[in-house]
Amino acid sequence: MSDTKDLKLQRDVIDELEWEPSVNAEHIGVTARDGVVTLSGHVESFAEKLAAEKAALRVKGVRALAQDIRVELPTSKKTADDEIAARALKMLEWDVLVPSDRISVKVENGILTLSGEVDQFYQSDEAERDVWRLSGVRDVVNFVKVRRHTQPADIEDRIRRALERSADLEAGHITASVKDGIVILRGTVGAWIDRETAERAARAAPGVVSVKNEITIGRI
Repeated sequence: MSDTKDLKLQRDVIDELEWEPSVNAEHIGVTARDGVVTLSGHVESFAEKLAAEKAALRVKGVRALAQDIRVELPTSKKTADDEIAARALKMLEWDVLVPSDRISVKVENGILTLSGEVDQFYQSDEAERDVWRLSGVRDVVNFVKVRRHTQPADIEDRIRRALERSADLEAGHITASVKDGIVILRGTVGAWIDRETAERAARAAPGVVSVKNEITIGRI
């Protein structure tokens, strides 16, 4: 029975990858075992790698994902590190949500590293999303720290209300505890995308410096 479920999950993930227009599934291999899906092979950009990951996590029955996809840039798309860095700085400057004057960019062999310090967690996330779209980027390392400041007294209540507002979540199955700006999410959801939705809601709360997502995937 387990083998049958594994084969169905493998087929469903392959179908989802082929359905996703931003992914060329031709060079991506998929294996599945007990709800754990492994992606292997290569793609032409870091953005495509992330799109493949998100597509796989959308599939019902995926409990965890192992990512073994390499970014292999075609010769025609290879870009000098200094050009990537210059375009990354421009992208950050154009994004009004990002305090670009407090973020530094370093690029080496197509690997882009962000560093610096921001006031809110979502600003670090936004900066990372800005740069992984750039052509020529093989990987992104985010070392941007969130400045610790006075934690709102009602931060747990704010997160709880944010979870309840989400139409995609059964918020009653999720708990959030906060200490020193670190949020720990626990509970059970029916799909991986629900787990990600809960984490995004927690990351956006004022005063949060990091999120530990301990939510499990299962029946609710």
